[in-house]
Amino acid sequence: MTNLRLCYQTLEFGDIDIHLCTLRDKQQFYDQEGIAKNLGISSASWPFFGVLWPSGLVLAHLMHDYDTGAKRILEIGCGMAISSLLLNKKSADITATDYHPEVEKFLRRNTLLNEGKVIAFERVAWGEKNDSLGLFDLIIGSDLLYEDDHVKLVADFIEKHSKPVCEVMVVDPGRGRKNKLSSRMMEFGFSCSHHKPHRTDDYLEKKFDGHILKFKR
Repeated sequence: MTNLRLCYQTLEFGDIDIHLCTLRDKQQFYDQEGIAKNLGISSASWPFFGVLWPSGLVLAHLMHDYDTGAKRILEIGCGMAISSLLLNKKSADITATDYHPEVEKFLRRNTLLNEGKVIAFERVAWGEKNDSLGLFDLIIGSDLLYEDDHVKLVADFIEKHSKPVCEVMVVDPGRGRKNKLSSRMMEFGFSCSHHKPHRTDDYLEKKFDGHILKFKR
């Protein structure tokens, strides 16, 4: 993380505090060895993983109130992995994934900041055929549908890692692709519902225009 300007903050979720190290802003960039470039990650999009996004905060607040029980949980496109860190605090069985080569480093640092156990992590692309993740009871993610082709990639990745009985929660900020994702998920036998999150003005600076997408099978 050489030459990167960082920011430290504490986020409150009820009685749980999550200490977080992020990039200071979206102007940060460090890919001296060209690892991200070789993965198809441009310099413009490089820092997106390392800052807080409203959808990620909505998902984390949703997970704070969620009864995880003994579910095996997967966070996809985790970025700063706020939900994974929070679920780890709740002693949930959580695995985090992302494609960006820097995500795991920040996840390890933030896990240490929160004095938590090591969170299972795998760097994986949604179109990858040979990951070692296995199947999950609950799959979560936020702001995943940047491009039209992400709809099929995300839905297929979720299906690949879903147990026969599975729940999926995706927070979408309103990029216009939620209905396409729902149609694809219904093809895999999931029921779907969309609803607005409640009381986001308690923790977001601006009105949240997105939806929580829930899928069950």
